[in-house]
Amino acid sequence: MFQFTEDCIVGVEQIDAEHQYLITLMNQMIEVLYTNEETTKKQSELEKYIDKLIEYGEVHFAHEEAYMEKINDPELHYQKLQHTMFLNKIRTIDVQDLNDTEKKKILEDMLLYLTKWLYRHIIGSDTMIGKIQHLSKVKEEDNPCAFTQKYMTGIPQIDEEHKKLFDIIGDAYRLVESHEVENKYDDIMSLLDRLEEYTQYHFAHEEEYMEKTKYPQLDVQRRAHAAFLERLEEKDLGEGAEDQQQYLEELMDFLFGWLSNHILRMDKGII
Repeated sequence: MFQFTEDCIVGVEQIDAEHQYLITLMNQMIEVLYTNEETTKKQSELEKYIDKLIEYGEVHFAHEEAYMEKINDPELHYQKLQHTMFLNKIRTIDVQDLNDTEKKKILEDMLLYLTKWLYRHIIGSDTMIGKIQHLSKVKEEDNPCAFTQKYMTGIPQIDEEHKKLFDIIGDAYRLVESHEVENKYDDIMSLLDRLEEYTQYHFAHEEEYMEKTKYPQLDVQRRAHAAFLERLEEKDLGEGAEDQQQYLEELMDFLFGWLSNHILRMDKGII
C-alpha cells in the first residue's frame, strides 16, 4: 500500500487533503485487484474506481490550477500539461474483450504507472507550488544562485557537489539572461545536459552516503531525487511556447527553486 508521507506535503490544506484522497483511491483499487472475489464483480468494481479516479482527478486538478493561477505560479502551464496527460492515460484504459490474465496485467501496469506518476508529480512539482522565487528578484551579491552558508550541510563532499550544481544553474541562468550571445540556445541545452549528468552523479554519492550512515529517510530522498531527475529529462527549450525567453527564465526559477528547497528541507537533516 502507498502512504501519504511527509515529503508529499505541499502546505496548502485543500491540495494536501485531495492528494491524500487520490492515494486512498489508488490503495482501494489495489485491494480490489488482488482480492479473490469473482472476476466479473472485480472488474465491475475496478471500472467504478477508474470512473471515480477520473472524476476526482478533474476536480482536484481544477482546484490546484485555480490556486496556482491565483498566486501567479510560473509552473501553471507545465502543470496543466501534466494533468491532461494523467487524465488521458486513465481514459485510454480498455479491458473489454480481454481474458482474465490480460485484464489483470493491464490493470497492474496501469496502477503502477498512476501511483508512480502521482508520487513523482507531487514531490517533483506540487511541493514547489508557491515556493518558486524569480531569480531576477533574488539579491545575493548580484549572483542569485550563490551557494551561501544557509545551504551548508556540514558534509564536505555533499556541500561541494551542491555548490557545483548551483554553479551550473547559475551559468545557465546568466546565459538565458544574456542579450549579447547569439544562438545561445544550443549552449543552454548543453548546460542543462551537464546539469542532468552532474545531478545523477551527485544523487548517487548522496544516496551512497545515506546508505552507509543508515539514514532513516533514505527512501524518501530516493523518491525526491527520482522526481527531480525525471523533470530534468523532460526539459526542452520551450519550443512552441509563445514567449521562449519567459519559458527559459521560469525553467531556471524552477530548477534552482526545487534544488534549494530540497537542500533546506531535506538535505540539511542528513547525518
